[in-house]
Amino acid sequence: MTEEILKKIKQLPPLPESAMQIEAVYQDPNSTFNDMVKILEQDPLLTADILKAANSPLYGFSREINAISQAVGLFGMGTVRGFALASIVKKSFALDLSPYGISDDMFSMLSKKQHGLVTAWCLRKENKLMGVLSPAAFLVEIGKVLIAQQVIADEKQEAFRDALKELQNVEEAEREIVGVDTPEVSASIFTQWKFETNLIDVIGHCEDPEKAENEDTKRAAKILHVVRVAVPINGVITDASIAAAKELIEQYELDLESFEKALENF
Repeated sequence: MTEEILKKIKQLPPLPESAMQIEAVYQDPNSTFNDMVKILEQDPLLTADILKAANSPLYGFSREINAISQAVGLFGMGTVRGFALASIVKKSFALDLSPYGISDDMFSMLSKKQHGLVTAWCLRKENKLMGVLSPAAFLVEIGKVLIAQQVIADEKQEAFRDALKELQNVEEAEREIVGVDTPEVSASIFTQWKFETNLIDVIGHCEDPEKAENEDTKRAAKILHVVRVAVPINGVITDASIAAAKELIEQYELDLESFEKALENF
């Protein structure tokens, strides 16, 4: 981690109380569906954000979800926690992703599409991992915000764009110009905010899942890696990105059939 990026992370404001309450409920083995609903319903703006996310056509529900209890019932506590944390975290940053050649709306859609594909692929087949996969898919790209800030501060926008074009790999370009990559910065942000270790490890190891310490974390990191390859930075899924994702699925011995079915539904 570079000194400049580490300084930016340490200067981040603490997460609001609502995020801490959500985490406390989610991490408490004695908490219930209703406990999560009650916490979320205390914040009308957060409730509106969650319902907007849950009603995205990316998830393919035929009827409108108009209550938090419905959202928790359909998606589960882990996924709704992901909706909530994504909304809260992104409001903690001033966004300018111009060094990557994408707008703020494109960046938001990138996270939504990655999460949508994770949900379509894993909500049933890998349900036990959704508690970590859901927030990880929403939040893994947040490190780009601080990397973009550093590129702008160093006046290296042109060099960064050239590296992106030449290397055709976002993480390699980030490391060449800034000295860190998105998963490393994102994991450090959530370490600063004291998120649970499992989520931090999945995000931090999603470029090299084999280095994860336990099998569940390793598997979740592999899934996240596949999804990030399938849905590249511009949010456009292409034949090339799908082919690259399928190569990873074979390498990681994941379920190719369910991935292909998820893509069809997605």
